[in-house]
Amino acid sequence: MKIIFLLFFTLLISVGLSQSIIEWDPNYKIQLSDFQSSQTEISDTLTSYSIFPGANIDFSYYMSNAEFMFTKNFNAKVKTTFNKNAAIILAPDSITAEQLVLFGQYSFDLTELYSRKLRRELYENKGAFSSADFFKPIFNTLMEEFNAESAKVLKLTDLGRNTALLAQEHNRVLSEIALMSDFCSSCKPPKKKNKSE
Repeated sequence: MKIIFLLFFTLLISVGLSQSIIEWDPNYKIQLSDFQSSQTEISDTLTSYSIFPGANIDFSYYMSNAEFMFTKNFNAKVKTTFNKNAAIILAPDSITAEQLVLFGQYSFDLTELYSRKLRRELYENKGAFSSADFFKPIFNTLMEEFNAESAKVLKLTDLGRNTALLAQEHNRVLSEIALMSDFCSSCKPPKKKNKSE
């Protein structure tokens, strides 16, 4: 008997067609043109600025009981995406808009970092007899950490307007991503060595 287990978790609500979805790639850099929501506006009539980055963590799987029992590597089941149709920038001028784009890239990369943390935790905590919802406390804890980190940097950098501080925080995130290279979506984590070895 097969069980169907389909889960979608997103950090932010995403809408739109699949062609508007970009999967995280270390070589892809977000551009202002990627903020394709109809709400995006750059106008000197605006007196404030804001961003909705459109970055998400998508986690889903479909497998039989037997497959689930013997699956330990969920890397390919956790995706970091950017939804162009959901991404919004509101800015009074192009300079502010470009600063917000840099914050959007930081946010996309931070989302990938937390996807890698999720992949690692799933790998390290999944046992042969784990229940299908074993990931819930892991996911909830990581999302709390993600939200706290994102809010901290948002406030410290004034949504990326402090470009020097944003660059510093962004470099830290990129360094952490590099340290977790075994947990990219297409990677196979190394098997743990026995303590007797």
